[in-house]
Amino acid sequence: MPVRRRRSTALAAAVATAAALGAAALATLGGATSASAAEAPLADYELTWGIKQSYRTYVGMFGSFTASEGASQAAGNGAFAFTDGTGTYDTTAHTVGLAFQGKLVSASAAHQFEVTLTDVRFDSGAGEITADVTTVDTSGATPTKKGDDVPLAKVAVTRAMTDMATTLTTEAGEYLGSASYAGAAGDPLTVVKKTPPTTEPTTGPTTEPTGQPTTGEPSKEPTTGPTDPEPTDPEPTDPQTTPAGQGPSPAASTSASPSAPASAAPAKGAVADGTLGWGVKESFRAYVVGTIAKGRVTVSGGAVQAAGNGAFTFKDATGTYDTDADKLTATFKGAVNFKGHESGGTYGLDLTLSNLKATLDGGTGTLSADVNSLGTQTKGVVLADLEAKSGDLKAAQDVITVDDVAATLTAAGAKAFGDFYQAGTALDTVDLSVALSDDAQLPDGGGSDTSGGTGGGAGTAGGSTGGGTGTAGGTGSTVGGTGTTTGGSIGGGSLASTGSDIPGPALGAAAGVAVVVGAGAVYATRRRRNQGQSAE
Repeated sequence: MPVRRRRSTALAAAVATAAALGAAALATLGGATSASAAEAPLADYELTWGIKQSYRTYVGMFGSFTASEGASQAAGNGAFAFTDGTGTYDTTAHTVGLAFQGKLVSASAAHQFEVTLTDVRFDSGAGEITADVTTVDTSGATPTKKGDDVPLAKVAVTRAMTDMATTLTTEAGEYLGSASYAGAAGDPLTVVKKTPPTTEPTTGPTTEPTGQPTTGEPSKEPTTGPTDPEPTDPEPTDPQTTPAGQGPSPAASTSASPSAPASAAPAKGAVADGTLGWGVKESFRAYVVGTIAKGRVTVSGGAVQAAGNGAFTFKDATGTYDTDADKLTATFKGAVNFKGHESGGTYGLDLTLSNLKATLDGGTGTLSADVNSLGTQTKGVVLADLEAKSGDLKAAQDVITVDDVAATLTAAGAKAFGDFYQAGTALDTVDLSVALSDDAQLPDGGGSDTSGGTGGGAGTAGGSTGGGTGTAGGTGSTVGGTGTTTGGSIGGGSLASTGSDIPGPALGAAAGVAVVVGAGAVYATRRRRNQGQSAE
């Protein structure tokens, strides 16, 4: 792989000088220095960038990302990582140029587009990210567009090269499908060395590679060793993996506690308490509160939501366990309501999940909930199939903890989301902790306000018990808006009382039209522009 196609101004001038004089002439000049003498090789770098969260949310709602050939994506529709970065460090200008391995494809069959990024590059001297980009209109209405070294974002380069602010370019808008991206803030960019070399170079520079030019003397730059061009201190790890270390540690449940029970709980019995942590789906949460749905997420009934539109924690578990048979059934209190696409006081999207229930048997099981959409409630909808990393249920200090349980959307769950996600789609992982005795100490579930959630006050979730319009998170807001109480009463209507397949689509025709039209605006803008019409 070539180091890079674009060079900083300082290096470009040096190369031009070398070409003008000729290699033979340079060889005859006593004490002359070639352009490459100012460069030191770099290797084993990783670039992490999410492009823009709203773009990931849009693609995640109606399509998918596929990362390959050295690229990967963080869980929960997170940022992308490109690996095996190689390049050079200019010891004179103190700039780096790196090229990374990896291929990223964003595609939506529904909206008929496919965008491929390869050959991602970072040039700190120019302060930009570039990539080779191919955009395909799979309907065939517009021709395929290809570009090499397309500048996707300007970068506010820092010495540490972590969490650098980015600004998307006009070209990014052209290739990603929305002119509104031009000049918009992108996700932060991080470039770090992942694998230090086993042997140190003997002729390398004595200054630390940094992403920021300096006007000081080279001798004033911080050094990491007499001959090491690479930082030897531990580099920051991938920022997408950092939050995981901030949560409660499973070890916390095994430490001694003044209130720990004197004797272990029996191998089977009734659950005394417990919590369930689940974010439903990160892209869905972002979509609801984003610029398309312009809605809010509200928790009630004892549930809490983590800050920053984070995951939810449902509490006060009841159920049964059998550690010998590795079986667990637990039901949790609390509700979460997603509301958006408001028009004239009526919401096209109004979905409440409550009474969540998790079952595990030998490591596999289901996650179900009562679903209330637009005033119509269906009980016991199996939203996801669960698969734990281990089939063993072991209690420590009378607490069973099962974290990072994979959740896969079922066919019934897909209908609960109006078929906007296909069955088999990966949802956010599930964290379970259940207490087997009254004295057991549960890990802190985190989260915030048990009533307000994101942008609203408390309310009763799931419709009214008398069959009327119920409130769901937010003073005076109604589930489903005016005239959507059909089948909405708890116990009223056969589907609500029997737990049969959810009336579909659960979000209703109005919600389906609103969401598809709203989320399709980005693609529609690109289509209009390609057809020579003015974009809004």
